[in-house]
Amino acid sequence: MITQPENICTEIQTSLTRSGLFSDTEDSGNSWRISPEPFFLSSEDVEFFHQLGPHLLKFYTAWNKLYLESAKGTCPEWFAQYLDAGKPRELVEFGKMKRFRRTLPSLLRPDVIVTENGFAVTELDSVPGGFGLTAELMSLYKDPSWQIVGDTEGGIPTLFYKMAASLAKEEKPCVAIVVSDEAGDYRSEMEWLTALLRKKDLPVYTVHPKEVQFREEGLFILNEGNWLRVDILYRFFELFDLKNIPKSELMMYAAKKGQVVTTPPYKTCLEEKLSFALFHHPSLKPDWEKALGSETFSTLSHLIPETWILDSRAIPPYGVIPGLELKGSPVQDWQELRGLTQKEREMVIKPSGFSPESWGSRGVVVGHDVSGEVWQETLTKGLQGFPDQTSILQKFYKGKRVPVSYLDQNSGKMETMQSRVRLTPYYFVVEDTTHLAGILATLCPQNKKKIHGMTDAVMMPCAIKE
Repeated sequence: MITQPENICTEIQTSLTRSGLFSDTEDSGNSWRISPEPFFLSSEDVEFFHQLGPHLLKFYTAWNKLYLESAKGTCPEWFAQYLDAGKPRELVEFGKMKRFRRTLPSLLRPDVIVTENGFAVTELDSVPGGFGLTAELMSLYKDPSWQIVGDTEGGIPTLFYKMAASLAKEEKPCVAIVVSDEAGDYRSEMEWLTALLRKKDLPVYTVHPKEVQFREEGLFILNEGNWLRVDILYRFFELFDLKNIPKSELMMYAAKKGQVVTTPPYKTCLEEKLSFALFHHPSLKPDWEKALGSETFSTLSHLIPETWILDSRAIPPYGVIPGLELKGSPVQDWQELRGLTQKEREMVIKPSGFSPESWGSRGVVVGHDVSGEVWQETLTKGLQGFPDQTSILQKFYKGKRVPVSYLDQNSGKMETMQSRVRLTPYYFVVEDTTHLAGILATLCPQNKKKIHGMTDAVMMPCAIKE
């Protein structure tokens, strides 16, 4: 008996709603279009994503290494100066402490655009949401006809806990996912994930910062009348928001004293989009190639879009902005970009980091999707914000057109949409090895230049047909 696709979509939506991960009310932030099938990748594509994880871990390792060398003067000083610009001095110094010097994010999530010529990695997110939702979608889309990508190692829940256990160096650490008010839209998926893990008798809890109690021996949370000492604090809050987070200083103090392991670490330098601009700077090529190795350097050079830092300081008359050309001539002044035609401004301007505008595509402006006036205003704002709020300019990669079927909520019938695709794989780092835990596909209408979770998007996990 073949189940109708409309019924499959309805069942999936019902399960998501029951889990608290979906709501069809307006402005809920948890609503999208449901497809009856996952997004299918070829075996070659899946192999690409398995190989991408180690390359990205090497990138973070090299990024961190060059940052530390920059502070010591063995790499150009401006490398660290760009990454530290606009940050509170005490927070920067906290991340440089010997205890944290080599620490890296343990969950890596790139934004990968599917193009006509392959893939483009447009961003890296060190504090990503969506992995709880992806885990639930992976379970709902299971079918004998295909293999969900990432499901072979237990998927996201299992690998999340393995990641935590490897950091704690303990067999069964107590893990607290601390979710701030700013990140409140993701609380339901974290609660779903932790509830699933506790059913497996694993001590993982989703808490608000107010619920964390500090004592001389460490951090504690209350569960069913019992105080539990936290071994791993999963930081699901942004560093720019620390002043608004209750007990943030106490959580940092516990990390400083080694009473709790915090991941991602308190390192603002590793949460800046301008790292891609530093990667493409010609004078840094030898440093990157040595730190990454020729294979990873070559791979990432083809995947990472050309990116530039909007630095408003004057350029000498004989100087140029490296790699940025207009009508075949090198650009010497950012003001040359003000009068670009719509075709010429196929570029993106976005905040680099340490700002409420730097996540969730809030501050992203696609040049050829706005008027010339808005483009000029955005360019001016980005330049005026430097160095307190750094912005970047990035080449726009046009997504490949892909048809996708979904259930129309109004008609109750299946519809087909021409879309463009963003893939967000989740890699958990366990004992210095990356594990691909799942891939979330977000498909937006082809006329949308920004691809992200929205009411008009179709979201599903990725799979490979047997």
